[in-house]
Amino acid sequence: MNLFRLEGKVQHYAWGGYTYIPELLGIKPTDQPSAEYWMGAHPSAPSLITTASSQEPLNQLIQQDPANITGPAVWEKFKELPFLFKILDVKDMLSIQVHPTKSEAEKGFARENAEGIPLNAPNRNYKDDNHKPEIMVALSEFYLLHGFLPHAQLQEVLNAVPEFTSLVSIYENEGYFGLYKNVMEMPQSLVNIILRPLTDRLIPLYKANQLAKTDPGFWAARAVLNDPNSKDKLDRGIFSIYFFNIMQVQAGDAVFQDAGVPHAYLEGQNVELMANSDNVLRGGLTPKHVDVPELLKHTRFEGIHPHIIKGDLSADGLERIYPSPAPDFEVSKINISEGQTYQHTARAAEILIVINGSATIKGEDTIALQKGQCVFTAYNATYQVTGNAEIFKATAGRLKA
Repeated sequence: MNLFRLEGKVQHYAWGGYTYIPELLGIKPTDQPSAEYWMGAHPSAPSLITTASSQEPLNQLIQQDPANITGPAVWEKFKELPFLFKILDVKDMLSIQVHPTKSEAEKGFARENAEGIPLNAPNRNYKDDNHKPEIMVALSEFYLLHGFLPHAQLQEVLNAVPEFTSLVSIYENEGYFGLYKNVMEMPQSLVNIILRPLTDRLIPLYKANQLAKTDPGFWAARAVLNDPNSKDKLDRGIFSIYFFNIMQVQAGDAVFQDAGVPHAYLEGQNVELMANSDNVLRGGLTPKHVDVPELLKHTRFEGIHPHIIKGDLSADGLERIYPSPAPDFEVSKINISEGQTYQHTARAAEILIVINGSATIKGEDTIALQKGQCVFTAYNATYQVTGNAEIFKATAGRLKA
């Protein structure tokens, strides 16, 4: 068999919404937020595969014949399914975060193992030895923080916000690194002194709907209102909201985030595809473990001009491929209407999920798919898809010979 029904795992993180993912999957909402739907073989939450006789975790299926399931070139390079595919529903903003490079992840993972820190310990930075570049495609209007503002824009922000007057000379003399190190290592009492008058000024405007979502003040006010500890301790992650680009991305558009680029999702739903890793270094806006020295060690301290990826349409016009520099993964969107047929041979293992409509995938087996249902195809599977549907597909990147 090279075509299987796949069932992912819902992750109940505090920032998630309550209805989008249950509605997508056709399951009942619970009193827990449904933040992410994972599709892949990551050992902490592998998907289940339906075979002729039973259900088994995808990582176990791959081990039965790794090269022929993932693809010979993919297995030779990665020794695993190299991607993790997700649907995200972001109701509350995520932590400010950075992902390490591959070599730094290997060193960090080995170091924490040697120190005897359990893999599930809350103060663990490295859950595995992999890097975590990622690409997201918006399913709704989506807002995120992405990299430092270009120099002139950051200078403008520091000069325009009266509470930031004391930071202007630090940035002029010490640049991005000096500015960020200063606010991230600043005593909490000084964080409160700087941010309290700013957020006190913003909150009435936020409550009166007078702040646009493209204004950092909107997210700064929301961060304070959503933080149960904000009466005593303002989150220093609010500085990042002002220092980073705020991106507004429309449904169908994509953003790539490489190692070292600081970022945070703010609101909306998206499809996310990343290297098969769960390594996150956090810098604020979160109750989770924040490790400032580790964050500063891995952050790219440079201005970034955000780039929205529109994707490239295939020759038959049915598939939009979103290119990225990561060899681990490639994401695409397939749109088919009645009477159209998408024909394909998998050059590596693939996971497909129906986001809207219904479809039938026919290869060695025939599988009917409703909204929210998924399939896994092994390397070299030839199949065709018919129906009326919007489908997202994840596979490995195009490896150079």
